[in-house]
Amino acid sequence: MSASEDQDDVERVLAGDAAAFAGIVHRWQGPLVNLAYRFCRDRGRAEEMAQEAFLRAYRRLAQWRGDAAFSTWLFALALNVYRTELRKLPAGVLGLEEIAELHDARADGKALQARLEQGERERTVQRAVLALPQKYREALLLFYFQQKDVAAAAHVLRLPEGTVKARLARGRELLRRKLQDWAEREVHYIKEERCAKETI
Repeated sequence: MSASEDQDDVERVLAGDAAAFAGIVHRWQGPLVNLAYRFCRDRGRAEEMAQEAFLRAYRRLAQWRGDAAFSTWLFALALNVYRTELRKLPAGVLGLEEIAELHDARADGKALQARLEQGERERTVQRAVLALPQKYREALLLFYFQQKDVAAAAHVLRLPEGTVKARLARGRELLRRKLQDWAEREVHYIKEERCAKETI
């Protein structure tokens, strides 16, 4: 992604060439949709949220002062849009119970091993991240899933870098506990099922 391309497109839009905004959308649509998806876990809704973020960015383009990268400004704006949208989600959409939906009635050791393949582990981690309190969730999403460094994440969140580092550390600890609890429940479930099979 080129900062100079962003700069050029912003200047063209502000000079009256509205079509130049298409370049911004083309460069940043994927990352903004992906970030929205990490929040809501629904591809259609994520696309709508990203569209709203682009609309908001277009209307407020003159507010970007160039003191930070355009992408940082855009992500901060999108994050505010997503926070607002998340408040509209029905209660329970991001509940911890989603973490445990990986097993079915016929789970056994081999099935568990298969479920823990890389893709499934990533989805489990994402669900656990989404279940974290907002301040930890946002820091982890920006740092790990959007590959923002601490400085960029701090700028997007409008927080001191030390605060972001603390939230990352606390968020990782909470995430570790959630995943450990899930794993313990899964092992317990499998043991119970094996005992039930042996008594039949």
